Amino acid sequence: MNDPSAIREHLMSSFYFRHATKAFDPERRIQPEDFEVILEAGRLSPSSVGYEPWKFVVIQNEALREKLREASWGAQKQLPTASHYVAILARRDVRYDSDYVDYICRTVKAMPESILAKVPETYKAFQEDDFHLLDSERALFDWSCKQCYIALANMMSSAALLGIDSCPIEGFNYDRVHAILEQEGLFEDGKLDIAVMVAFGYRAADPKRPKTRRPASEVVQWVE
Repeated sequence: MNDPSAIREHLMSSFYFRHATKAFDPERRIQPEDFEVILEAGRLSPSSVGYEPWKFVVIQNEALREKLREASWGAQKQLPTASHYVAILARRDVRYDSDYVDYICRTVKAMPESILAKVPETYKAFQEDDFHLLDSERALFDWSCKQCYIALANMMSSAALLGIDSCPIEGFNYDRVHAILEQEGLFEDGKLDIAVMVAFGYRAADPKRPKTRRPASEVVQWVE
């Protein structure tokens, strides 16, 4: 698809198609190659200073889904019917001087030693002075969660482009879901925690009304 107008039309139609699907058709399953694209859209998403502070846990186990359903008032219909259900975990160990950040810089980004020597002070200034992320553990974790939402949006948008439905899930009791996932050993000894969840599949029925949004005139402002 090299025609810009066709790309624009496909993109916009996908955004109008996407809606927060409350119930999926349990008989329809997402093809593995399509779901791999959705996961890759998350993995390849941008993150602040490239920390990639996320992990995508695909929960297909029915018993675990039922435990989560009992703690998730906003996923009562989605959890039993979704083709795929993902818990997006955010990293807690994203302090500038952590082993994880060193791994990202040294191994993933393959920074040369001359750059590595300067990185800690640069990232410390960003986290401590610019965004006040070191004021509390919660501030640093919330920053990680913000990055996870970038991946979440890209995953849902990619799904819509493929004609696949989705629903982001924030309607859950944090303490109960935290305890469930911690008991499953998914937090890597406290280095991860739940940020948000998302269901994927194919809608059981079309929405009862068209998409509603505020007009662009209220949302967009140009400063020239």
